[in-house]
Amino acid sequence: MWLRSLTIVCISGIISIFSWVYSPAASALTQIPLSDISYQECPLELSTGNVTSGGSSRAANCFIVTGTAKNMTNKTVYDADIFGRIYDANNNSVMQNRTRLGSINEVPPGESNFEMRITVPANQPTPLKLKQFKASGFTSKVRY
Repeated sequence: MWLRSLTIVCISGIISIFSWVYSPAASALTQIPLSDISYQECPLELSTGNVTSGGSSRAANCFIVTGTAKNMTNKTVYDADIFGRIYDANNNSVMQNRTRLGSINEVPPGESNFEMRITVPANQPTPLKLKQFKASGFTSKVRY
C-alpha cells in the first residue's frame, strides 16, 4: 500500500515539474497610452451613410479620429482595443453605453500613428469632445 502511495506522489511530482518547465508563456494585456487625439470629417467617398438603431435609419456624419499610440514594450502589440468617450457640443454622449470605439491591428514598439472611422448621428452638434482615450492589446496574436 505504501509503495502505491509513493508511486502516486512521485508521478504527481514529475507531472508538476514537467508542466511548470514546459508551460507556454502567458500573453498578458498590454496598456498602450494614446495622445494627440483629434478628429476631422471623412473624405467624401467615406462620408455618406446613416446610423441604424431599432430598425430605423437616421442621417449620420462620418469622422476620422487620429492620434499617436505609444508602445513602451519591446514587442509588437496586436489587436489593441481603443477605449474612450466622445461627447457632442452639448456634452451629450455620442456613443451611449459604449466605450470600446475601435481597434488597432498592430502597434510596433515606440510611437506610431493610428486612425479609426466613427459615425455620429447628424443631429448631434459639433465640435466633438474626445476624452479618456487609451488602448490595450496582446503581445501575441489572438487566435480564434
